[in-house]
Amino acid sequence: MDTNVLDERLRFIRDFESEHWSITELCERYGVTRPTGYKWLARHRAGGRAGLTDRSHAPQGCPHRTSDATEALIVEARQEYGWGAKKLLRILRTRYPRRVWPARSTCNEILDRHHLLRKNRRRRRWTHPGAPPLHTDHPNQVWPADFKGQFKTGDGQYCYPLTVTDHFSRALLVCRGLPSVKTALAQPVFRALFREVGLPDAIRTDNGAPFASTGIHGLSPLNVWWMQLGIVHQRITPASPQENGQHERMHRELKRETTRPAARSQRAQQSRFEVFRRRYNDERPHEAIGDRTPSSLWTPSTRVYPECIAPPVYPAHVEVRRVSSAGTFRLHAQQPFLSQVLRGEDIGLEEVADGLWNIVYYSTLLGKIDERTLRITGTHNVGSV
Repeated sequence: MDTNVLDERLRFIRDFESEHWSITELCERYGVTRPTGYKWLARHRAGGRAGLTDRSHAPQGCPHRTSDATEALIVEARQEYGWGAKKLLRILRTRYPRRVWPARSTCNEILDRHHLLRKNRRRRRWTHPGAPPLHTDHPNQVWPADFKGQFKTGDGQYCYPLTVTDHFSRALLVCRGLPSVKTALAQPVFRALFREVGLPDAIRTDNGAPFASTGIHGLSPLNVWWMQLGIVHQRITPASPQENGQHERMHRELKRETTRPAARSQRAQQSRFEVFRRRYNDERPHEAIGDRTPSSLWTPSTRVYPECIAPPVYPAHVEVRRVSSAGTFRLHAQQPFLSQVLRGEDIGLEEVADGLWNIVYYSTLLGKIDERTLRITGTHNVGSV
């Protein structure tokens, strides 16, 4: 307390005790109210000089203070999961339903006190003209898939995480670290997934290998196989990862929780991926699905994976052509080039106007060809005939 303030109060007491002034005159002289003057006199009688010092208005105790044990559980859960206060409180209330848990703001204060609260940098929000958000109303309608870049494990080997999610439930169906993005490595992962949980209606990817190519309709061995299985391949607009934004957000969490730093080997890294996948599906609440877990919403597909693929069957008005080993097909006396990926496959030609033909494969419209110029115009995304 300021010494000058205390001295002034002591002078007030001495002047009052001299009986030269009334209490009203003293209060006017010292610029205080009469209740304050009487308060000073009462404190001085009760405690002398010490009674005139300012007293703290803070409560002597707080019955609602978070206990040390509860605080320790919050800190432990944060170190285990790395989640924010809202998700931590949800899982802790499930684990310890009889314990009283603090408010979200108090939980954040606890995390901040233990230096466990990340300070988010302010980021400018850019607008973009990308595709509209993807909407689904049941599991296995659309599976976003992607490779989450690449990094080196502790033994110097490259790791390319291949991830597949279910858009409706947010379930992470696959997270497999591969040594490259080759079709020969990716296709067995999808085949094992199809055998285990069935087929989706569509798979949504970017335009990179092995999902697509720079050829007509982005044809690649992998997406041709999907077409044969009756799976629609949705390709986002080039250089527009926001069109797979939900999947990209999962990737950020995957990277933060499993690759910083990377594990010592591919095998150890895969173990981290499996732990992340289990927690992401079974424990982590997702705000976008009402704070439920993905595993509470996801169910296997009713579309069974066929071990033998049936050849395409086209309507009677569609002319069937077989693609040669060189990737060409016959159109009257000409041999226009289509794609070597389809060599040996039967495609359909459907005349839609004079000299203008649709090129179809199974139920997918690959593009159109003008028989006068032999120019093929591909489609960016898929359509059914």
